[in-house]
Amino acid sequence: MPDHDFQQLTGNAHEDWTLFAVRFFDKPGAADLRRQLLQAHLEWVAAQADMLRAAGSLRESPTETPVGGLWVVRAPSKAAVEALIATDPFTTGGLRAGWDIFYWSKALPQPVSF
Repeated sequence: MPDHDFQQLTGNAHEDWTLFAVRFFDKPGAADLRRQLLQAHLEWVAAQADMLRAAGSLRESPTETPVGGLWVVRAPSKAAVEALIATDPFTTGGLRAGWDIFYWSKALPQPVSF
């Protein structure tokens, strides 16, 4: 394995943005509400592509109803992430029970793509 400068990989002092991982928790029993809000949420997600680098639902198995979601966000601050979350139809529509926001650092140098 080649040597990596992990300080360089995990820091971004040369940038005006930071990467964040956000883990969302849906309210229990809110599958119907999720379905009602889904189209507005997906349209909103598409409009946030400058900040939302990855976004999707989380499930205990592929056939289960989502229990929450996960985002990777590029933003200048944690406050900017909180402001973004506040405008999401899943948040304004009452689906979210809560969320955790973490500062996220890539551990490997190669670009991320799916």
